[in-house]
Amino acid sequence: MKRTQQGVTMVVVLILLTVMLLGGMALARMTEVGTLAAGNAAFRESALQASEVGINTAFAAASALADENVDVGGWYFATTQADDARGLPTINFDAAPEVAVGAYRVRYAVDRQCGGALPVVDPMRQCLVRVAIDPNKPESNDGSKKLDPPTTRQFRITVRVTGPKDTRVWAQALVNR
Repeated sequence: MKRTQQGVTMVVVLILLTVMLLGGMALARMTEVGTLAAGNAAFRESALQASEVGINTAFAAASALADENVDVGGWYFATTQADDARGLPTINFDAAPEVAVGAYRVRYAVDRQCGGALPVVDPMRQCLVRVAIDPNKPESNDGSKKLDPPTTRQFRITVRVTGPKDTRVWAQALVNR
């Protein structure tokens, strides 16, 4: 008796091989995406570390200023600059000084936290100042401690870091001088 072959086994094996091939490709793609995400996180972390160089450089430059009431070269502003929707000053960072930190380019700007007209004649009214409370001074009639006069001025440092793979990081620091 002669049996005719149906070929069902061949079809099942081809379907299983196709499913296994697609599963292997999906697994390979997920591994690749994970590696890319880890690399992007590393670039961002490196850019954030490079921003520290910009903050320190800007602080040193602002500390060396002869006159805080005069804007300097597109990086120092004697009054508070307007902010955009993200809280960043609306200045041209392409004109700001650049510091190279490895593969990253760091640009910085400093704006003194003062409003109104220049020159600043009354820092207590025109500027954001740090006022220290002296715990050794007696309390006033209303129970609050007496305040010392302003001892420091406030400056906002904004840093833009650009790097490989279109990495862009912004950092800000409020510093006293």
